[in-house]
Order: sequence, then structure tokens, then C-alpha cells
Amino acid sequence: MSRRKQLKMRKVGLEHLEQYNQLLRYVFQVTDRELHQIGWEEKEIIRAKSPILEQADVLGWFDDDKLISQVAVYPFQVRIFNKTYDMGGLTGVGTYPEYSGQGLMHKLLCQALENMRNRKQSISYLYPYSIPYYRRKGWEIISDKITFEINDYQLPKNKRVSGEIERVPAESEQVREAYERFALQTHGAMLRGDLAWNEYWLWDTDDLMAAIYYNEEGEPDGYVLYWIADEIFHIKDMIFVHEEARSGLWNFISAHFSMISKVTGNIHTDEPLAFLLEDADIKETISPYFMARIVDIEMFIALYPFKADTADRKWTFTLDDPLLSWNQGTFTLHISAEGKGEILRTSEKSSDKIDIQTMTTMLLGYKRPDYLHKIGRLSCSPDTVDMLEDAIEQQTPYFSDYF
Repeated sequence: MSRRKQLKMRKVGLEHLEQYNQLLRYVFQVTDRELHQIGWEEKEIIRAKSPILEQADVLGWFDDDKLISQVAVYPFQVRIFNKTYDMGGLTGVGTYPEYSGQGLMHKLLCQALENMRNRKQSISYLYPYSIPYYRRKGWEIISDKITFEINDYQLPKNKRVSGEIERVPAESEQVREAYERFALQTHGAMLRGDLAWNEYWLWDTDDLMAAIYYNEEGEPDGYVLYWIADEIFHIKDMIFVHEEARSGLWNFISAHFSMISKVTGNIHTDEPLAFLLEDADIKETISPYFMARIVDIEMFIALYPFKADTADRKWTFTLDDPLLSWNQGTFTLHISAEGKGEILRTSEKSSDKIDIQTMTTMLLGYKRPDYLHKIGRLSCSPDTVDMLEDAIEQQTPYFSDYF
């Protein structure tokens, strides 16, 4: 019997936890030395990954009882223009090299997406190990990460603010409260439950600290997560709901002037830091961060908030999806004057064309319809471009999680 005929796809359970971990470590080449450097032992990482197999949809290919290919989908939620969407977070993707080239991962992804659809997860996020690979499967870039480096003499001068800063342990309840307030009003952000927080903290060192900015009413309006090592102030993440909170947090960072030589960190928005500094000659590097794909276009549009207008709008187009038949074909999008969308299959003919990757990045606001039309990713009339520009909110997604 050939190897191909012995393989079976089935759910990966807790009894496969050690195999799941071994496959992950092999594919991503995580060494014992690297684990020890951040204080992890083999038993700890296996225990840390057990919530995945308990709460996530984990599928795998087995050669008899040996797990040889796998994919996991977390049950997450994200905010998209003030609406809460159920999101399938794709992770744990890997196949042993001796089983590659057999289409195993393609079939796993198709089944994982079908399962997401059945669970009403109309959008999926992932961190790509290969952007071209996931683009071919229907995902597209929807967020960036800006990495920056500021010398001590470039730190912003102290600004007067009405709130105050409190230092707390990084994994404290106050940090969770501050993040929830921020995420509920931030486009693209994840609403973190225990599973999401577990993943967020997974690879951090014990040195991580938090400083929270409280407004005059005692409400947490932002925080900075950081650690200090070798005279460098390292920022894991900084969030704030208004400019005063941002200034208050930078006041706190600048107060370390005598202790540090530089500040390094990441920003997960499209707003470069340099413009906000008096000395703007700093190092900043922008790189793609997370990708997303619409799992079910009809389900996604039903919740999506378009901008209101004076009249109803209509767009008929052909949609292409490299994996999912239910996202392929000709559709008519109806947008009411109030901004309520509905999308239906139609037998009408249309020369307008778009693929699921472009539709995803356009509706999430990462790239605008006008730009996508200019580069040939959106085929439609100039009038339709204008309609879409008016109908889609102008805001790029914020996403700082990693899973």
C-alpha cells in the first residue's frame, strides 16, 4: 500500500499534545537553547499549548498513529469598525518535509475554513511565515508593524497632563481592563479572552512590566508594556485612547532618561512616530504584520457597517476565491442609505472583477478602493470606485497580537 493511501485526516486531541508540539518545534526550528534562554522547559511549553487543543479546532493528517501535518484555528473575536466579528485565528501550521508535495496542507486549510464557516467565523487572521503562500490561499495583508529606535537625547519633552501613571505587574487585571477599553473602540483590534491573553504573554520574559495611564476619573486610558536591559528601554506595546494618554505615557518613558541610552519598540498602527517628535531623525522600519481573509462573503457583509448616504447603492461584480466555492461567482452588493449591506448571488453579467484577497484588504481599510483600482487589483468603473470610497470607512486596522 502506498503511503498516500495510509494517511487519514482527523481531529487532533489532547492525547496528541506531545506530537503536536514536536511537529511545531521541527517546522519552526525552535531549539532547546532558545527555549532555555527565555526560561522555558520542554514540559512548560507542552503545558502552555494544552489550552489550544482543548479550545481550538485542530486538524491533522495521520500516518497510522503518527501526526504528520496539522493546522489549528483559535476561536477569537475582533472589532471591525465598531462591530464584533467572530474570527478564526489560524496557527500551528506545519507538515513534516518527507510528506510535503502531496497537497495535505491545501486540504487541511479547505477543511479548516469550512469549519470556520460552520462556526459563523466569517473572517480569519494569521501571522504569515510566507506571504506569497497565503496570498495564493486567499489571505491578504491587513496590518503593519513599525519598529523604531530613539536615542535618549531625542526623547520628547515633558507635557502637562491631567492624569497619572501607575506601575503594575504586566499580567495584572488592570492591564486587561485598560486593553479592553482600548480594543472596544479600536478598528481591527482583538477582544482578548483567556486564550488570547495566554498567547499574548507566551514568549515574554519575567522582566516585563506595565505602566498604566489613568485619567482624572480613574479610568485606564492606555498603557506601555516594557522591560529595561543593558540601558535600553524596550517597548513590547503601547496603547492609548486619546492624545493626552499618549503624552502621559511618553512622559513616563522620558523620565528614564538618566537610566537608558535608547528606546526601542513597536507600533501597530499606520502612524509613524517620527512626525510626533521634535527631533524626527529616528530609525523606523515598516513591515507587513498580519494577514486576513474573508471566510464567507455573505456572512461578513451582513454585519459590516458601510457609511450612510442619501440613497441606496448597488454594485454587481464577479468574485474569485482560490479555495472556497461559496465565495466564487457573480454577486450584487446592496447598501442601504443607512449603511446596511446585503450581498446576493445573481445571474446578471458584469465585467467588474475582484478577488477575495483584495476584497478583504479593501473592506478592512488597509488599502483604499482608489489605490486598488490603480494597481489593477479592482476592475470596475471610476463611478464605482467613487461609490466604494464613499461607502468604506477610512481607518487602517490596529493589531498587536501574535498567535
